[in-house]
Amino acid sequence: MSVSTFPSEQDAAPDYRLSARDRQLIVATQAGLPLSSDPWATLGRQLNMPAGEVLARFRRMQEAGVLRRLAAVPDHYRLGYRFNGMTVWDISDQAVSEMGRQVGAQPFVSHCYRRPRHLPWWTYNLFAMVHGTSRQEVESKAGQIRELLGETCSGHTILYSSAILKKTGLRLKKQGDPSCSE
Repeated sequence: MSVSTFPSEQDAAPDYRLSARDRQLIVATQAGLPLSSDPWATLGRQLNMPAGEVLARFRRMQEAGVLRRLAAVPDHYRLGYRFNGMTVWDISDQAVSEMGRQVGAQPFVSHCYRRPRHLPWWTYNLFAMVHGTSRQEVESKAGQIRELLGETCSGHTILYSSAILKKTGLRLKKQGDPSCSE
């Protein structure tokens, strides 16, 4: 599974302007990388760009913070992981950044992030998504997180998914598309 890292406070991307070629790469890969032994070369052929340039552009965009990462994102339902629990944690404000990094590094956490509290109704400030083949497996993994957090944690719960929603990230339109507002 793809494991997200807990973002640092310095993750804000500097000003970066997408070139027309960068935009072509993003549009061409929005549905995923080509399934081939050399996806960079396949993309390069599609876009009339050398494979080395394709990879270099992706690296520059990642270094600039425009892209977080390039990673495989498996369909966890097809893999049998049908129980999804968003574990939410009440962590001391002094420890939440460090604990978030540690929780996000766990191999069974697909993503982890900090969110503001909304007192007095919502005390939780650390969120970590856990997937399992059973509710018991999700609860066992949450128990491992609880153990890791130790004294920094004063409460938690698990919010289980009740429906599958269509998940997509930002989608760019091709330049020249009449519905594109550039």
